[in-house]
Amino acid sequence: MSKRFSDLGIESQIQKRLAALQITIPTDIQEKAIPVVLKQKEDLVALAKTGTGKTAAFGLPLLQLIDVTNTNVQAIILAPTRELGHQIHANLVSFAAEIPAISIAAVCGGIPIKPQIERLKKSTQIVVATPGRLVDLIEREGINVKNVNYLVLDEADEMVTALKTDLDIIIKEIPKNRRTLLFTATMPGSIKQLVNNYMSKEVVQVEADMATMGHQGIDHQYVVVEPIEKLEVLLHFLNSKEGQRGIIFCKTKAAVNKLAKNLAINKFSSGALHGSLTQGIRDRIMGQFRDGHIDILVATDLAARGIDVKEIAYVVNYHLPDTYDAYVHRSGRTARAGAKGLSLTILQEEEVQDIADFEKELGISFSRYKKADAKSIEENNGLLWAKKIFKTKPNRNVSEDFKHQIRTVFHHLTKDELVDKILANYLAQTSNSIPKIDAPKKRKK
Repeated sequence: MSKRFSDLGIESQIQKRLAALQITIPTDIQEKAIPVVLKQKEDLVALAKTGTGKTAAFGLPLLQLIDVTNTNVQAIILAPTRELGHQIHANLVSFAAEIPAISIAAVCGGIPIKPQIERLKKSTQIVVATPGRLVDLIEREGINVKNVNYLVLDEADEMVTALKTDLDIIIKEIPKNRRTLLFTATMPGSIKQLVNNYMSKEVVQVEADMATMGHQGIDHQYVVVEPIEKLEVLLHFLNSKEGQRGIIFCKTKAAVNKLAKNLAINKFSSGALHGSLTQGIRDRIMGQFRDGHIDILVATDLAARGIDVKEIAYVVNYHLPDTYDAYVHRSGRTARAGAKGLSLTILQEEEVQDIADFEKELGISFSRYKKADAKSIEENNGLLWAKKIFKTKPNRNVSEDFKHQIRTVFHHLTKDELVDKILANYLAQTSNSIPKIDAPKKRKK
């Protein structure tokens, strides 16, 4: 029989709020981590994939452990990206709606620091921060971290890899007798080293049921393409998913910008997300994606951390990730909260041999996605062309006399006849310009 939050020791105020949010049954990682945080004194290492409810696993017991009569900063939660930081902050504020005495602040980069310094002068018990901004605040004496009892490292595997210097500074500044709660999707050597260096010798480790939670509901597939056809194969795939939301991952910011531009040219409802964009632009794009105003997000790995959006139908790896950990985080953006999802990786022939390594390391199975044939690609290009026309705004500068002359040319045609003629003209113009898509060449042995 499934446990309830009351069985884990969560108090009635928080239970009431969870019920209002329609959260009634703890996930596996919540069931294992919450009693440790609430009832034990040791540090915690929690291994769980994305989409398994990690924020509530540390957030709910923290809200209960905070001394509301003490106005000092008692808990710091570190996240590798602004987006994840803001997501955690929003979740905690929501969980704490029935506990108005608790004050939670988010101090992430990308926005002016002075308002954050002013905010921290007020009563603040929990701070959600990105490492770089927290270091800046410490150096400016804009935050007092000398009374911190709890340090939470969320998505720690990404934080250690990209932000280790800042993390080292922070850990030196906070009390040594604090409890450290580390949550990670993977356990690379860098995490093990952090545990050895900065956590107590008595560390409790819990692990979500990785076999059922980590990749549950995700259909892992790959498609093999020639470089010249890569974009057209992607566009064909995206057209087949019209109306569904998805994320496309690229390795670099330049690749994100280039692909996002191509999607915009072809009138796909999309936006780009990477670290070089201003916080205002990133917030606007994420808001549009969360609210369903855009369907496709093109992003780098780091920028996409913290995207906790339900109903993401698919993830596309436009470039094969460099690490197994990156694949876990990418694919984990889909199939959240018990839903199903597709993780499609676009490969060149020489990369196919790497799939077996991903399967072995991650304990998953890939199937081969059937690539669209040349005829389907050509027809898809025609559909994209038609959508461009449909979405083109009328030119208001054209004179009425000229428009009348054009209408006179076509006035005797029915709608179907006009479509037939326009399509025939398009096919005549493109028949010599569309590259022929041959079967992938076999590698010479």
